[in-house]
Amino acid sequence: MTVWLAGMEITADRLNDYTADDSISSGLTVASGWSSSGFSAIRSKGTVTIDVILTRTGATISGSTGNSADVELCTLPEGWRPPVVMETLYGNNQTFGGCVINTSGVITLRTTNTQDVANGNTIRVHATFNLTGAS
Repeated sequence: MTVWLAGMEITADRLNDYTADDSISSGLTVASGWSSSGFSAIRSKGTVTIDVILTRTGATISGSTGNSADVELCTLPEGWRPPVVMETLYGNNQTFGGCVINTSGVITLRTTNTQDVANGNTIRVHATFNLTGAS
């Protein structure tokens, strides 16, 4: 529920409480060095679950040290982005690591285990968050 206070500016974000159920499978913007082989997002009562499947098309991301990678993966469509910065995981059958989703919808691969993410490798990012700010 939106609370209106004196002097508040009416904006699209303030009018949309994101509680209407919806789903999408398009609108993902893929970063350079990746291609998308699947995207879906479902919203139910303000809770969003995203599933992104990406294939590496660029240079290998080294996992030899397990250090921070800081590689941009993609950007979620407007209206399907978390209200606060959140951390989640990515993985496949060989490698896994951490991702960050910021409030502008950019998903960044932050860390890797000791396995490389090589050209042709597919990874999946899955996350659930609440758009309404409710806990």
